[in-house]
Amino acid sequence: MHPILNVATKAAREAGKIINRASQDVGALKIHTKDFNDFVSEVDRAAEQAIISVLKEAYPDHGFLGEESGESNSAADSIWIIDPLDGTTNFLHNFPTYCVSIALQEKGVLTQAVIYDPVHNDLFTATKGRGAFLNDKRIRVTNRTKLQESLIATGFPFRDFSYLDTYMDILKDMMKKTIGIRRPGSAALDLAYVAAGWTDGFFEINLSPWDIAAGGLLVQEAGGIVGDFEGNESWLKTGNIVAANPKVFSQMLQVIAPHLTVRTKTPTM
Repeated sequence: MHPILNVATKAAREAGKIINRASQDVGALKIHTKDFNDFVSEVDRAAEQAIISVLKEAYPDHGFLGEESGESNSAADSIWIIDPLDGTTNFLHNFPTYCVSIALQEKGVLTQAVIYDPVHNDLFTATKGRGAFLNDKRIRVTNRTKLQESLIATGFPFRDFSYLDTYMDILKDMMKKTIGIRRPGSAALDLAYVAAGWTDGFFEINLSPWDIAAGGLLVQEAGGIVGDFEGNESWLKTGNIVAANPKVFSQMLQVIAPHLTVRTKTPTM
């Protein structure tokens, strides 16, 4: 394992310990509302601080972009993109699908990724150019060639409903042209599952960088393709993402294409 990835893994496991302890009595946690249907608990903040503490000790000159703490040292060449608890709503309802997501971006390029599922003790890792792994075992995207035979994951709009009608139109077409749709509730794990070959593809609208940075690199290193709704590379900026094996990726774009209202690099949904 790459030395930097070792440190990121240590940070993820430290956060996982905090999350697992808190999961024993979720009802005792203090919950704050950040926005409509968007919550943060004291465990989110404690987990993020644990991650940053480990990473800062090893790499004091690196910058950070965290879901809870925001940006720090954003001019640095190396930026850690952190979601300490992706799937907070699941966690708060004892629904066992949530994770820690950590990615390193160096000079604008994603180079390291860790997604840790503390419920199942599953560790997904990737280093650019070195492949993707689950618990130290190499993983690959599926080799399925037909969208009609594919299982696709997605995430429903839950904060901003301004593009709900467009999303529902895409969803209806995707449902008709696949074998099934799943919505687990953690975009980071959704992407990890694509990388592991547990699903064939994933799409969602309007996500944040910390939701998709680590998972996106995992999919790419597992032999998949990641793009925005037009297949371009702006997915980390736009938050509109499609990830799948190469054959299914192109067919998913064909389903989505008729629903794009503006044919630009940054689609307006």
